[in-house]
Amino acid sequence: MLDALVQALGLIASGDPDLWAIVLLSLRVTLTAVALSCIIGFPLGAAVGALRFPGRGGVALLLNALMGLPPVVVGLMVYLALSASGPFGVLGLLYTPTAMIIAQTVLVTPIIAALTRQVVEDLDGQYAEQFASLGVRWHDRIAALLWDARYALLTVALAGFGRAVAEVGAVLIVGGNINHVTRVMTTTIALETSKGNLHLALALGVVLLMLALIVNAAVMAVRQTAERAAYA
Repeated sequence: MLDALVQALGLIASGDPDLWAIVLLSLRVTLTAVALSCIIGFPLGAAVGALRFPGRGGVALLLNALMGLPPVVVGLMVYLALSASGPFGVLGLLYTPTAMIIAQTVLVTPIIAALTRQVVEDLDGQYAEQFASLGVRWHDRIAALLWDARYALLTVALAGFGRAVAEVGAVLIVGGNINHVTRVMTTTIALETSKGNLHLALALGVVLLMLALIVNAAVMAVRQTAERAAYA
């Protein structure tokens, strides 16, 4: 095990092209999925948190429930939609990075939306009377709340990134783990471990841990910035 760890660190330090190609593909897929999830989830969560409409409680409950979507179920749903006999099979997206992005977006969007709803709902309670007295329109109200909650929403986005970058089941089903095409860090770790190729699996595991540390450090930095801004 020690030998495998030494070899793993050597792979990282030497800039092994296969290793870093896998890492870069993982980041491209994950960052794209998180960006799409934020584009969808931020306004959706803000609307549910700030507006009052029939069925609002049910929508909030649904968002919270979807946070626990099983990844393999999401992968199966996306697979069926993109397969040759599915409604979007003509696009030929199955076993491509695009299919993996779609699966991760479906997984992460409910998390982004549910956390945004909670943040915006708490914030809206502080400004509700001011908005009412000024006659602020609903879309301006949502925009103002999103801007005021920007630091908290950065934390939400980082939480979504942490969820997406560690995903295995869904991306394995729709991506197929094809070498140099759809092979990302998590699926490669699973494959290389089963093959006994521990040094590559460990190298990717170390990179994943480093990313987790970076994400957690970023979350703490954002929270501290938000606290300083609140007291300023």
